[in-house]
Amino acid sequence: MQLEALEIPDVKLLVPKKFGDDRGFFSETYNQATLSALGIDHDFVQDNHSLSRDTGVVRGLHFQCEPHAQAKLVRVVRGRILDVALDIRKASPTFGRWVTAEISATEWNQIYIPKGFAHGFMTLEPDTEVIYKVSSTYAPDAERTIIWNDPDLGIDWPLSSDNATLSAKDADGMRFADYRANPAF
Repeated sequence: MQLEALEIPDVKLLVPKKFGDDRGFFSETYNQATLSALGIDHDFVQDNHSLSRDTGVVRGLHFQCEPHAQAKLVRVVRGRILDVALDIRKASPTFGRWVTAEISATEWNQIYIPKGFAHGFMTLEPDTEVIYKVSSTYAPDAERTIIWNDPDLGIDWPLSSDNATLSAKDADGMRFADYRANPAF
C-alpha cells in the first residue's frame, strides 16, 4: 500500500495495490497490520456506506466529541468526491486549517482522517458510493456539524452554495468561530 502525507501531515492519502487480469481485479483495501506499520493504528468498529444520487451532494463537516471521537478511513467504490478534513484540535499547529483530496473509484485511493478533525465531502459525479470505516460507533448526542461553506474557513469547494444539495442538519451547522470559542478537542 502506498502512503502519502498531505499538507496536514496527520491526514494521509492511501493507494491499495490492485491486481487485475481478464477476469477483473483483486485488492486488499484494509489490513490492520499493514496500516499499523504505516502509523495508522486503530480498531475500526463500524463500516458506513452512503449513496449520493446527484453531483453536488455535500455531507459534513461532521465530527463526534470525546469519548466518541472517530478516526475515519474513507474510500469511493463508484464515482468520485472532493474530501475535506478540517483540523479542530485547539492545540494543533494546523488548528483551523483544512486539506482536500479527490478520492475516486478510478484512482482507487483512500483517505485517512484521524480523531480531532471535522470531515465532509462533496460528490463530483452522480451515483457516487462512499464506504468508510470509523473507530467509534455513531453516537448522535456526540455528533456536531460545522457549516461546510463557512466564509471564515474559505474551503475551496468546486460548486457554489446555490447548487449544493444538503441535509437539514448539514445546512444548519455551526460557524467555525462558534467552535473556536468552545472547542471539543
